[in-house]
Amino acid sequence: MKRRRTSHIILAAGGTGGHIFPAMALKDELLRRGHEVSLITDSRGYHYRDYFEDIKIRKINSVNFAGRGKLARLMALPGLIRSISDAKFILKSLKRPPGVVIGFGGYPSFPSLKAALSLKIPTCIHEQNAVLGRVNRYLAKSVDAVALSFEKTLKSRMEKYAQVIVTGNPVRQEIVELGDKFYPDIGEERIFRILVIGGSQGASIFSDVVPQAISTLPRALQRRLQITQQCRAEDIDRVREIYADTRIAVELSTFIADIPQCLEWAHMVIGRAGASTVAELTVSGRAAILVPYPHATDNHQIENARELVLNGGAWLFNQKEFNAAELAKLLQRLAKRPRDVWRASEDARKIGKPFATKDLADLVERLALVKGNRRSIHIAEEDSDD
Repeated sequence: MKRRRTSHIILAAGGTGGHIFPAMALKDELLRRGHEVSLITDSRGYHYRDYFEDIKIRKINSVNFAGRGKLARLMALPGLIRSISDAKFILKSLKRPPGVVIGFGGYPSFPSLKAALSLKIPTCIHEQNAVLGRVNRYLAKSVDAVALSFEKTLKSRMEKYAQVIVTGNPVRQEIVELGDKFYPDIGEERIFRILVIGGSQGASIFSDVVPQAISTLPRALQRRLQITQQCRAEDIDRVREIYADTRIAVELSTFIADIPQCLEWAHMVIGRAGASTVAELTVSGRAAILVPYPHATDNHQIENARELVLNGGAWLFNQKEFNAAELAKLLQRLAKRPRDVWRASEDARKIGKPFATKDLADLVERLALVKGNRRSIHIAEEDSDD
């Protein structure tokens, strides 16, 4: 007989996919280990509810108070207090008390973590980016553990935190498994497959630059290309018109649902440098041309890309310098030297953290076991072949 301790883990995440997708990956691993998992999110996070159909979701209002002026923050205070009160009510009313509340950054996670701290529930935060976000920065000194995705995380004060562990950024298991598969054959005469993504909402800069660049390439190279590109709804028709003249194989969509499959056949990715994108590139081993979003808070996308670029896994463009002529020049060079693309993919894979989800789940379990309210833990007995 094997005795297994399980707990009720609360995920606090909302806002964009960059916060939601790591929470989803952790959810899958915790469920696999037999834990009960719930999600507390806001209205934006609730749009991703299809990814969390196997757990209970509770929605609260969240208040964006970060980076605002003093008057705006003062006006936001009543709403923030109500959100914390709502989160506290949810945590207290759960049939099975929580063992840990883990937040994934951004203002939607703030009420749940503040409520957990007031109730003496063990807490943890996970930072996806290479710059500690403002909400995580505020909470880091109060929580029981801080999990980071990058060894060098700016604006962090690790000596002030109770416990720090570099786990990496959790990604879906299907993407992790790509790192163990063969890289698609690439050569001077072979098909060259490019995946163009722009985050959960797409990015107009790629709709402006990528098709124009490809339309100027020599016909012989165009015939080798296969492109899957994510576009904003307002851009997709004009992008389709530009590609129509090239006669290359192109698939356009406003949302790419099966990223793992697209990454599996892609030789190269053109995209932003969001934390999830960088994590997926490195664990799957895919070269990239990165154009960091220039208005990201604290320039965190540039910092996210830094290690990958310095290790040879990606080419970096400042958005002001990202134009059709420069992109066409780079693509033509890489098409003539496909080994450079393969080598960059290998370099990307070398710095990936494929065990990020496991390591973060281990941290959460330790917090539940060592610091958790013992009422939140029950002993499950199961047969074992050991």
